[in-house]
Amino acid sequence: MKNPVSITSISSISPLGSTEEEIWNNYKNEKTFFRLYDFDENKALAAFLPENVKKEVENLRSETSRYRYLDDSVLYAILAARNLKSPSRENSGINIGSSRGATGLFEKYHSEYIKSGKASTYTSPSTTLGNISSWVAQDLQFEGPNFSHSVTCSTGMHAILNAIAWLESGMAHSFIAGGSEAPLTGFTIAQMQAMKIYARDENSEFPCRSLDMEKKNNSMILGEAAGLAGLSLNSESAIAKIKGFGYANEDLTHGASLSREGYCLQKSIKMALKNADLSEVDAVVMHAPGTIGGDNAEVNAVKAVFGKKLPGITSNKWKTGHSFATSGILSLQMAILMLKYQEFITVPFSEFQHEPEKLENIMVNSVGFGGNAVSVIVEI
Repeated sequence: MKNPVSITSISSISPLGSTEEEIWNNYKNEKTFFRLYDFDENKALAAFLPENVKKEVENLRSETSRYRYLDDSVLYAILAARNLKSPSRENSGINIGSSRGATGLFEKYHSEYIKSGKASTYTSPSTTLGNISSWVAQDLQFEGPNFSHSVTCSTGMHAILNAIAWLESGMAHSFIAGGSEAPLTGFTIAQMQAMKIYARDENSEFPCRSLDMEKKNNSMILGEAAGLAGLSLNSESAIAKIKGFGYANEDLTHGASLSREGYCLQKSIKMALKNADLSEVDAVVMHAPGTIGGDNAEVNAVKAVFGKKLPGITSNKWKTGHSFATSGILSLQMAILMLKYQEFITVPFSEFQHEPEKLENIMVNSVGFGGNAVSVIVEI
């Protein structure tokens, strides 16, 4: 890294809540946030935003006629951005990505088209992926660059990489980066079920078995969330600093494949460690979606790099579900909170219960369809 990149603020809305106090308190207990819901007569577990946050979203929708036709994924991002300690508007950029984009609206408008043969006037402008960043820019009145992208489940962390590149190039003084996802629709749930990766044990205390290395069935559960980070080269206002970052791809056998050894993760972890020694990494917040293949590949990658002396290993998807593009930002926020409060949060049913002796540097992993991975090391 040419210059240290500071995280000046971080904000999220998720099943954990929307304030730092609420989010941290929910991390410190063993409560999960899943409930059984009827998705188009297909009952499945999912993690929804709390009712008070949902109310804020609806208030935002009615705040101005401009927001009436926006997808939930856009409104979630606007709300998270308002909760963020925003950088200066001058020469600031915004990159908020999404795996699915305007899921609900796209399905709604497509259904109407199938029935009537006509498309609504609002179909095209309200379902483009660029909506998320552009409407956040409108709401914050930013005049700098704003763009969206999709790298599936690692999208939010790729936004962090993009922000670092813009900042270190001198093309921007500050950046808002992250992801937003509103994937809880019948069609999206059905897609995950068709891949045989969705949780089926509806009566379990912990239905998503993220980092349970003995599980016999896949147990991924979807959740909705938006997460954003403010980044700058100004260290005076930092709540955390990015010490290292890595990214990598690997060869695919199919669209959702990941090698058993997690080669893309091994490479991204090693790249992130260019500015840090193995012994400096005290903990890793894993991507760990709760699938047998995904969890095993990531654990194998961490073991291959760190050897027998493993750092503390944890994740949050057993509690919050998998929010696709936003998931990496929620993991990043978890890491920053653990550093701030000097408390390591374990997964209650996982074999990985080792608590590190210190918490000074934490690595965050993110993995996406397409055989790609991102690893970031943060310190305070």
